[in-house]
Amino acid sequence: MSDLQTDIKKATRLGQDAIAALRTKVRGDLIKPGDPQYETARKVYNAMIDKRPALIIRPVDVADVSSAVHFGSEHGLDIAIRSGGHNGPGFGTVDGGLVIDLSRMRGIRVDPDEKTVRVEAGALWGDVDHATYAFNLAVPTGTVSTTGVGGLTLGGGMGYLTRRYGLSIDNLLGVDMVLADGCFVTANKNQNEDLFWAVRGGGGNFGIVTSFLFSAKNVNNIYGGPIFWPIEDAADILSFWQDLILKAPEELNGIYALITIPPTPPFPEKYQLKKMCGIIWCYSGPEAKAEEVFKPIRNFRTPAIDMAGPIPLPTLQSLFDVFYPAGLQWYWKAIFCEKYNDQTIDQIIKHGNKLPTPLSFTHIFPINGAVSRVGTKETAWGYRKANFMQVFGGVDADPVNNERMIRWVKDFAKGLEPYSLGGGYVNMIMDEGQEGVKAAYGENYARLAQIKAKYDPNNLFHVNQNIQPKP
Repeated sequence: MSDLQTDIKKATRLGQDAIAALRTKVRGDLIKPGDPQYETARKVYNAMIDKRPALIIRPVDVADVSSAVHFGSEHGLDIAIRSGGHNGPGFGTVDGGLVIDLSRMRGIRVDPDEKTVRVEAGALWGDVDHATYAFNLAVPTGTVSTTGVGGLTLGGGMGYLTRRYGLSIDNLLGVDMVLADGCFVTANKNQNEDLFWAVRGGGGNFGIVTSFLFSAKNVNNIYGGPIFWPIEDAADILSFWQDLILKAPEELNGIYALITIPPTPPFPEKYQLKKMCGIIWCYSGPEAKAEEVFKPIRNFRTPAIDMAGPIPLPTLQSLFDVFYPAGLQWYWKAIFCEKYNDQTIDQIIKHGNKLPTPLSFTHIFPINGAVSRVGTKETAWGYRKANFMQVFGGVDADPVNNERMIRWVKDFAKGLEPYSLGGGYVNMIMDEGQEGVKAAYGENYARLAQIKAKYDPNNLFHVNQNIQPKP
């Protein structure tokens, strides 16, 4: 029996009458195996994930989301929630179950007087950047504009503004949610405070967030972009960068990277497809001070490629989108570190020199500064004492390279394990089971399990980095 025939058989078990009844309650799309748009609709960002849901619902409003939750629960379906679909292990889809795809819910309302932004859960960060830029505002986010607001935020959210303004969750004022029983609630510092604590890092375990309310910051144009040096300078640049970023004004952020230079302009032809070390900078302080801030950076070691300068923040945040479109093979892991000593740097250079494919990379995000001013137990995301988060990404278009990429990522992460703080970043790990989830949340896990038991006692929302309900 073909995959399509199997999918149709699974969908048929739902009952045509049940689906017909659902159509009277849902204004959005209902997509089944065999429908013309099914093959496109079932795909997620990571092409390593190839799952075939029995039904995909694309809600247009909260009422649709509630009806979808009721339907999935009543029919005993595994339910996957999708925002942007970037989740590495593919938790935005599920074999034989129900996908609630929020991509039609992308409304955004900016209040420039209150400096707040209301964002529906299907929006991408590029949508938010576009809406806020018109008001000289920004919400701290990641580094790729095609990432979904929902997934990145619920796991923490770090990027170019992290040192100055904290994680995405540190700028979250509240959420609207549909719970496992289909009811609608609001969670913020005054309503359902325990739920608000849990969603700031606890992922999609507690319900479906339908909208986020963020505090926006005064940011518009910044001084930034990538600066690259030869791979031979990688250790020296890493040491220099670490010392600088631990003491620098919080307006300065720089993400250290070991990458292969893309074979396309605007990168100089003589460096294309060469392994290099680089730092992607973002300085959000006074423009008049930018050149002075960057003077010691450029003087330390003459760059091979210098692309840093005045740039709109949305442009910086979408700079690498073109190199990482949907449909590539992905495998990644992440660790937290307090500091990189000589032994750690040796490991980074050793594995970084062996990037398995031209799109593979390692990035080190600085998370000192504003992040550390929030207590480890004030949100579910608890790595407030770390200074760095490092991600190892194996990426390629051809699945024939998957085994090699996966081995490289695992070896790299294992090599740094003795020097890490343990655990991992739930937004940048694969499906590592319960032990991996518990390690990622550490001492906050027990409280998360209790809140899970209160709001989702039967673990309806389990297609995620799952927290088991335990009263």
